[in-house]
Amino acid sequence: MRILVLEDEKKIASFIKKGLDEQGYVSDITYDGNEAYHMASTYQYDALILDIMVPGRDGLSILNQLRSKNSSVPIIIITARTELNERLEGLNLGADDYISKPFYVEELIARLRNVLRRASNSAVNVLSICDLSIDISSRKVSRNNKPIMLTLREYSLLEYLMRSPGRVFTRTQIVEHVWESFFDSGTNLVDVYIRRLREKVDLPFNKKLLHTVRGIGYCLKEEN
Repeated sequence: MRILVLEDEKKIASFIKKGLDEQGYVSDITYDGNEAYHMASTYQYDALILDIMVPGRDGLSILNQLRSKNSSVPIIIITARTELNERLEGLNLGADDYISKPFYVEELIARLRNVLRRASNSAVNVLSICDLSIDISSRKVSRNNKPIMLTLREYSLLEYLMRSPGRVFTRTQIVEHVWESFFDSGTNLVDVYIRRLREKVDLPFNKKLLHTVRGIGYCLKEEN
């Protein structure tokens, strides 16, 4: 999942990015509210983490503008203040959650998982298709009850595909959600990782789940 983080304190931003990276999220960091609003309006993100007191547009202003445009992207507000009125303002404007400084990155990530779970209208922690399953909480992958060891990036790619079984994803969509840089048409990065994933998830088993849609991209589905 791709997360946008607006935090002008670079040390805190670095800690957040490191924590997100370790959990397999793809994160874009910006220190300026105007840039954050442009990125949130231009690119597709699965969630936003917005500090309130930043240069340019503040976090509450961005929240208000996005919600006024009917954006439903999950948003967590970061605040250095403890006043109840500010927290209430953020929630009333449509924030999904807030966290006060100082905070542990682990708590922020737990809150992020919670708002993402609510946004998907599901409390299910296990994704499955056919005999392939992944436990989102533990990041354990198995097929036919046999554990499959994946690298962090391979796991992120598989989870992304499994969240929308049967949907065909282009290489651009995959790169923008699984990697930290926007698509470079000259790279074969997606093809390389699809091949690695197929070797672990498909080749040892009779039924193939990972399919290439020629000229478009890839999808994960169970064929009849």
